[in-house]
Amino acid sequence: MTVMVLVRLLVRLLLEAVGLKRQRRRRIAGTQYDVRIAASNQKCIRKRAPRWKRGEIGSSCVRCFFLFLLVFAVAAPLRAQDNYEIQVYGSDTVPPKTTMLELHSNFTADGSKAVPGSQLTVDGTYPTNHAQHETVEITQGLTSWSEVGFYIFTSSRDGLGVQWVGDHIRPRVRVPDSWHWPVGVSLSTEVGYQRRQFSPDTWTWEIRPIVDKQLGRWYFAVNPAFERSFHGPSVSQGVEFSPDAKISYDFTKVISGGLEYYGSYGRLGDFYDLHNQQQQFFPSIDLNVSPDWEINFGVGVGPTASSDHLIVKAIIGRRFDWSGRRERGSSVNTQ
Repeated sequence: MTVMVLVRLLVRLLLEAVGLKRQRRRRIAGTQYDVRIAASNQKCIRKRAPRWKRGEIGSSCVRCFFLFLLVFAVAAPLRAQDNYEIQVYGSDTVPPKTTMLELHSNFTADGSKAVPGSQLTVDGTYPTNHAQHETVEITQGLTSWSEVGFYIFTSSRDGLGVQWVGDHIRPRVRVPDSWHWPVGVSLSTEVGYQRRQFSPDTWTWEIRPIVDKQLGRWYFAVNPAFERSFHGPSVSQGVEFSPDAKISYDFTKVISGGLEYYGSYGRLGDFYDLHNQQQQFFPSIDLNVSPDWEINFGVGVGPTASSDHLIVKAIIGRRFDWSGRRERGSSVNTQ
């Protein structure tokens, strides 16, 4: 429960920072108007007066950052963390008549090891050490506020070749732009199957609230996910808590850098101790080369005994617009 209180406090701080940024001030010499288009394509018109003090908005960002660290430090996780799709979700959904195709490539340089004399680990799964995981994610936009995603998980290691791991389906909805919420909010649910050789729990379900906000060049996102196993040793654990979070900064219009966090905390109200938790920190880079492309690279470190200790990840995504809007736009421009 402490973690949920801290997550709510984080959202409150984000709202406070947004309120500070939107606060109206009068100029002695007169009033000017300034129109800015936010990253979420929402338009807002506000009076412009002397700029707010940098220390005020910077202080809010720092407070949010340290609250993130506090959330990470007080909790503790559960079963093997999935290293197939390592990504912190933003609140935006894929537009209708648009398909997002992504390839998640993750190499575990230092992970779990097999029991001596066996090909499997102590929990009866293939070890993650030196495993290459490739995940194909296909997301189709349904409406302006909903989408559905489909995952195909694969794994390859020396001596085993490429193997199919499992599939998941993930519908997601978000708060529409017309509601004018000060933060982005969406809700994702994911259900799927993974083979017993790769996960002790073969059928699992997840519900993931998503809250994010762009504050100037700073970006904040938190994904406090809740997971449930329907077949496997974790069924008796009930609902488990697995939070993810991201903080990044836009160094240029093309390059953003930041820190991503992934955790798995065990049963609600009965988290494991620090030694048995699984937490990973990924310094990462996003390349914003085009609205049609999503490019992310990161190197993750797992500081606890139960975590994979070193992972290199990459995400390459491409949006395909089937609505014909761009073709019509191009024909107009050429006339």
